[in-house]
Amino acid sequence: MKILIIGGGNMGITYAQSFLHSKITSSADLMILEKSTAKAKAIADLELATIYTSSETCLAIADLIIIAVKPQDAPLLFSRLKAQVNSQQVYLSIMAGVTIETISKLLGASKIIRAMPNLPAQIGMGMTVFTSNNEVTRIELVMVQNLINTTGKSIYVEKEELIDASTAISGSGPAYVFFFMNAIMKASLALGFSPAESALLVSQTFKGASDLYDSSNLSFDEWIKKVSSKGGTTEAAINSFINHEVHDDILQAVFAAKEKAVKLGEDLDDKD
Repeated sequence: MKILIIGGGNMGITYAQSFLHSKITSSADLMILEKSTAKAKAIADLELATIYTSSETCLAIADLIIIAVKPQDAPLLFSRLKAQVNSQQVYLSIMAGVTIETISKLLGASKIIRAMPNLPAQIGMGMTVFTSNNEVTRIELVMVQNLINTTGKSIYVEKEELIDASTAISGSGPAYVFFFMNAIMKASLALGFSPAESALLVSQTFKGASDLYDSSNLSFDEWIKKVSSKGGTTEAAINSFINHEVHDDILQAVFAAKEKAVKLGEDLDDKD
């Protein structure tokens, strides 16, 4: 199976490296299309795949095409590719907000899978939510899921609107965690710890808490109660979060991310 990755950014390179590391494909069957000549040269130095700067010589021979470009780049890209698309090819898009219907209309592809990965895919700890249209066969879907799973874990959903929802949860989620970690880091520094000590305190605490949750069947609320003592320090912190409505602020932020994902797709439709 010939795989073409369109876009040599973070996720494009992550996919190439993950596929090769898992031995699910070889560099001989892997291609990367990157419009920037300078970036294409840098990617070529990694020796991951055959690198192209034009689609004319690579799109036609690809069985699976992974679209890993920014949503705003889609209209121009699709207009250039449309004449070369063949109905037997499978297209996997990881563009936020761009719907299967839009891809079908602007690109002319028949078999379309839409997915939302996240940045921890770079270390094999990614979370991807994906869906597909009816033209994609079960065998093709399993094939693509096997590829996706080289970067971490995945969930298949029937409803496409859940892709936009997952963009707001797992897609943007790592940034929410980093935002909170950064706040705790600043608090640690203010309390007198050194930068190195603060970094270790914060990273190990978050990792330990996450691993602890994964090791049991307890809910988040149950773990909060386990850590908190009546009249204690943790209870004081949690009460402060509640009094300042931090929980509601987080919900609003997630919904803002979801609305932005939907708008990205709507903006593309308006340009059509």
